[in-house]
Amino acid sequence: MSCTSSSAYYRTVLHDLLLWLPLAALVGVLGGSAAAVFLWSLAWVTETRVAHPQLIWGLPAAGFMVGWLYLKLGQQVEAGNNLLIDEIHDPKAIIPLRMAPLVLLGTLISHLFGASVGREGTAVQMSGALADQLSRLTRRQPDGRRVLLMAGISAGFAGVFGTPLAGAVFGVEVLALGLMRNNALLPCLVAAFVANATVQLIGQALGVSHTHYSVGAVPEFTLWLGLMVLIAGAVFGGAGKLFADGAHWMGNCFKRIKYAPFRPLLGGSIFALLIAGIHWLGWDGGRYLGLGIPVIVEAFAQPLSWLDAPLKLFFTIFSLGAGFKGGEVTPLFYIGATLGNVLAPLLDLPFGLLAGLGFVAVFAGATNTPLACTLMAVELFGAPIAPYALLACAMAHLCSGHSGIYKAQRMGSGKGRPLPSEHAKTRLGEWGSQSMKGK
Repeated sequence: MSCTSSSAYYRTVLHDLLLWLPLAALVGVLGGSAAAVFLWSLAWVTETRVAHPQLIWGLPAAGFMVGWLYLKLGQQVEAGNNLLIDEIHDPKAIIPLRMAPLVLLGTLISHLFGASVGREGTAVQMSGALADQLSRLTRRQPDGRRVLLMAGISAGFAGVFGTPLAGAVFGVEVLALGLMRNNALLPCLVAAFVANATVQLIGQALGVSHTHYSVGAVPEFTLWLGLMVLIAGAVFGGAGKLFADGAHWMGNCFKRIKYAPFRPLLGGSIFALLIAGIHWLGWDGGRYLGLGIPVIVEAFAQPLSWLDAPLKLFFTIFSLGAGFKGGEVTPLFYIGATLGNVLAPLLDLPFGLLAGLGFVAVFAGATNTPLACTLMAVELFGAPIAPYALLACAMAHLCSGHSGIYKAQRMGSGKGRPLPSEHAKTRLGEWGSQSMKGK
C-alpha cells in the first residue's frame, strides 16, 4: 500500500470515527432509555397480572384491541424485527416512529392479560425505530441507515438483557447465516455498552434490574463432558427448529381469518380456556403465562416436570401466531432452561450447567446466532462456561437446519457445506419453496 493510499485510508477512518461514535452513543442512549422504561412498565404489568389471575379472562378483548390498533395504525410496521432486517439488507424508507409506541403498548397489553410472549422483540423494535430517525443526519444514505439500524438492534438487545457483548454481536450476526457485517461492529459495540449503562442508570432510579442466574460450579472441561454437551446441543437445536417452524405454521393458520383483530380474539379465547383446563387438572397454569422468569430460575436449582418445556413452547407459538406482541427470546430461554433441566440427569450433568446451556443454545438454534449466544452465556453465567456454551450453541445452530424465527434473515453461506452464491440474498422465509423448486 502506497503512502498516499495509506493516508487516505486513515483519513477515512478518522472521519468515520468522528461521525459514527457520537451517533452510536446517541443510539445507545435512546435504545437504553426505551428499554429501561419498558422493563419498568413490564415489571408493573407482570406484578398486576400475578396479583389478579382473573385477568386471563380479559385476554380475548385485549387481543382484539391489539389487533385493531395494528390494523388501523400499524400495518406498515407489523413485520416487526423482520422489517428491521429487510431495511438493513434493502433500504427503502425510514421506519415510521410509531413502531415504538405501538409495540410497547401491544406488548404491555399482551403481558397484562397473560399471553405467553417475550420482550426482546419489543426492545429491539423500539430501539431500531428510534435509531432510524437519526438517518436524516446521514442524509438517508443506505450505508448509513444500515449502520444505524444494526446499532439500534444491538442497543435494544443489550439494554433489555444486560448483555452488551452479546447485543453487539447479535446486531451483526442476525442478518444472514454464516455472514457478518463486521464493518459495523464498532458502532454496535458502542451502542450496546451505552445502552446497557443507560438501563443501569435509569433502572436504579426506577427500581428495576436484570434477573441474575447462577449455574453453580462449572466442572473442568473434558472430552467426555464435551461429547455429552454435543448430544444436548443437538436436542436444543431440534427444539429451536420446532419452535421456529411451529410459530410460522401457527401464524399461517391464524392468517386464514381475514379480519386481523379476530385472530387474537379467537386465540385469546382458546388460550384462556386451555389455561383454565390446566388449572382444573390440578396443574399451575400460571407457569406458562408471560415471561416465565420464576420457572427459569427454578430450572437452575431443582428438578422440574418434563411438561414445562413443551407446554411453554406450545403456548408461546400459539400466542405469537394469534397476533399478540412481545417477542420470542425469553420464552426460548424458558424452553431451553427447562429442557436442559430434564436432560441433566440423563446425561449425568449438573442441573445448573445444562439449564444454562439450554438457555442459550435453544435461542442460538432458533435465531441462527451461535456466537452472540455464546457471549451471552459468558456474560450471564461467567467465563468458565465458555467452551461448553460454544459447543452447545454451535451444535444447536447446525441441527436447527435452514429455519429460524426471523423470516427476513438471508441465507448467506448457509450451514454445513456452503450454499452457491446465488442463494446468498434469499430470505430465510422463502428458502423452503425455492429449495423444493431446485429439486
